[in-house]
Amino acid sequence: MKERNTLDGQIQSVREIEQRLEDNVTLIALGEEEGDEAVVKDAESALEALRVQVERRQLESLLSGEADENDAFLQVNAGAGGTESQDWAQMLMRMYTRWAEQHGHKVSLLEKSDGEEAGIKSVTLRVEGHQAYGWLKSENGVHRLVRISPFDSNARRHTSFASVAVSPVIDDSIEIEIEDKDLRIDTYRSQGAGGQHVNTTDSAVRITHIPTGIVAASQSGRSQHQNRDEAMALLKAKLYEAELQKREEAQAAAHGEKTDIGWGHQIRSYVLHPYQMVKDLRTNVETTNSQGVLDGDLDMFLEAALAHKLNLSGDEHS
Repeated sequence: MKERNTLDGQIQSVREIEQRLEDNVTLIALGEEEGDEAVVKDAESALEALRVQVERRQLESLLSGEADENDAFLQVNAGAGGTESQDWAQMLMRMYTRWAEQHGHKVSLLEKSDGEEAGIKSVTLRVEGHQAYGWLKSENGVHRLVRISPFDSNARRHTSFASVAVSPVIDDSIEIEIEDKDLRIDTYRSQGAGGQHVNTTDSAVRITHIPTGIVAASQSGRSQHQNRDEAMALLKAKLYEAELQKREEAQAAAHGEKTDIGWGHQIRSYVLHPYQMVKDLRTNVETTNSQGVLDGDLDMFLEAALAHKLNLSGDEHS
């Protein structure tokens, strides 16, 4: 049913594009015939907006990875630097939440560790929506912020780092085998708001996969059982993402390419002082509208990263 609904949506989208194209071409012809420049201008503007939509749909049609249709787990971790980096991590959490809301996606908070003075040490979000993982997977890596620190009484410029990790939510069609002997399960008290029950019992769960050292935690559920299920789903997603990255690295190595796939490389720089600029270091796409980006306007970067990756894939096969 899920696959059928996806195909229905894609077909409907193409039909709507065809109809809008036909309607606006007809309007231009009528406007020119009657000498109505306002009608022609409006129809031309509508066609330009349609062109932008078609380009995005074209990119979406190329999201054909085995997990690209899936929902996504998105984790943000503050880097070294205490309050500065923890505040930056919270800014990134807000940025991705805004982006998701703008695209009609649902965002759920699975786990959050607050900073001592401000911001967060880490957070894990679940983003549910059409091709959420396909779009967000390119955000894996380190994000760098340069600004005048609001926490520095001398108003000095600071550089902060935070890392982002994105994994696909695994559905029943993908099997991940995990043996009980490879797991260490710890319970602890949940942080933050959530009612008396959440704050007074050890309902939060952290699962460590001993062979890989991969850790997954959840504290959003009202019961330990609920949080264990969420943490296990996140752990499976992280293990699957690690396997996908291994495959990509092996494929790149087979083609004699250098690759920076994976977690830990710097992918984007956000400068708020002495000038305004956000620049992606992989695609060289940049904008001076830093506040817009921090408010969730990420599409230019996501589209460029996807097109860049597809171009590299095309070069491999040519």
